[in-house]
Amino acid sequence: MGKPANPRALKDNEAKAVLRNLRVSPQKLNLVAALIRGKKVSTALADLEFSRKRISLDVRKTLESAIANAENNHDLDVDDLVVAEAFVGKGLVMKRFHARARGRGVRIEKPFSNLTIVVREVAEETGRGA
Repeated sequence: MGKPANPRALKDNEAKAVLRNLRVSPQKLNLVAALIRGKKVSTALADLEFSRKRISLDVRKTLESAIANAENNHDLDVDDLVVAEAFVGKGLVMKRFHARARGRGVRIEKPFSNLTIVVREVAEETGRGA
């Protein structure tokens, strides 16, 4: 006898991927996450492909993972997927010491962050009528 499974936190037309302990500050990662928020996944992948930010490669991998989860685990159509949410959370912070002049020392903080990407299947509108 195992414990009962938790109910699914997302809706039926959503899938997500989480990347934890990413060695970049949350502020820098949020700049790249803001680049893809609300866009179709094909456009978001293209934007990340040509972004000059170092971290965009890891964000792209996470987005591809969310797309694969939507396709394989939840039977969603890849062509109708939109990046519904892309949010960044703080992770741990490594504290380091840097020796300075006159016997002083300064603290160097090396932050980590977490990235969560949620993709949602949105049905295409066939026409706009008035």
